[in-house]
Amino acid sequence: MNRNLWLLAICQGLFLTNNVTFIAINGLVGLALAPLGWMATMPVMGYVVGGALSTAVVARTQQRFGRKASFQAGLAVALLSALLCAYAAFTRNFWLLCFATVVAGYYNANANLYRFAAAELAAPEAREKAVSLVMAGGLLGAVTGPNLAARTRELSDVPFVGAYLSLAAVALLAMVLLSFIHFAPPVMREAAATGARPLRQIMKQPVFIVAAAAGALGYGVMNLLMAATPIAMQQCSLPFSDAAWVLQWHVIGMFAPGFFTGHLIKRFGALPIMGVGVALNLACIIVALSGVEFHQFLVALFLLGVGWNFLFTGSTTLSLSAYGPGERDRAQGALNFFVFATLAVSSFASGVLVTTRGWALLNYGSLVPVAALGAALLWLWLRLKSARPATA
Repeated sequence: MNRNLWLLAICQGLFLTNNVTFIAINGLVGLALAPLGWMATMPVMGYVVGGALSTAVVARTQQRFGRKASFQAGLAVALLSALLCAYAAFTRNFWLLCFATVVAGYYNANANLYRFAAAELAAPEAREKAVSLVMAGGLLGAVTGPNLAARTRELSDVPFVGAYLSLAAVALLAMVLLSFIHFAPPVMREAAATGARPLRQIMKQPVFIVAAAAGALGYGVMNLLMAATPIAMQQCSLPFSDAAWVLQWHVIGMFAPGFFTGHLIKRFGALPIMGVGVALNLACIIVALSGVEFHQFLVALFLLGVGWNFLFTGSTTLSLSAYGPGERDRAQGALNFFVFATLAVSSFASGVLVTTRGWALLNYGSLVPVAALGAALLWLWLRLKSARPATA
């Protein structure tokens, strides 16, 4: 770890503070303002739809202006969109809230590249650890996000306006910290184009396919269950303080393993660690289906967080072998697009299923993508195993 990585880890934590606070409050604010109950998680969905729509723009911005300028632009959007969310909540304008979260998606698309930037701030032999440790910075979000939502929800006469205003301050702090990080100069477009393969060719590689599937489905299942949790707990007559506590331990599960996931991937390889992530997702669903008491929500969401960490860190590391430096921005943009597109579907499905069909059916439905992901990992492992003798 060097100074740049430490600062980037803190920025990752502030990004997750924004995400966790959004998850904790957007569904509840949406439930209070939405014309129909099943539309409650549309503000959550707007955040990831905005991210999906922004991936191509962010990729071009990163290539032309570099990491730092693009990341700062994302934080400026985060600041402005948080203020717009506060105004929407204050005026009880549901559609303005949805629009504001779509705009905030530009920040989401930018900050989701922090993990790739981490690999560039470390020596090549340490990039797995760099990715993992910067993602561990999300622990800051685990502690700050739920507490920020709980402590600021009543700062205004209108619930949660204060929480949105506090996110504007978080974005401003991140802008200051990011200004001290030194990134490599942007790759010139002419140099980047030399020898670069078409994106379609990059995406046809089995390694890229599985890395994209693991990142998208792993994140999608996590988001499907996490976004529904505050609403499900409210339906079960559990207080918001309990939901905040569950989300806090969920995000701890997401990022605390970052201190050792990189070491595990370095020792055992990305695929075995991702396989453990699939098993943890399955364990989460089993616990969630066992009941709806506070401790069952707590254990299930913690397991879900750890499983996500293994899958997402593993998929990020796996993807690094699928493209060269000149192909970086387009490949990373494509990976993030698949993640955001899946998140958009899971965010919408989360609200619809939990408000119309219930928590149990939501968990049964999660078994389908978990099984598909396990099959994808097995497929790649068999391909790599069969290819080894031919290359020997």
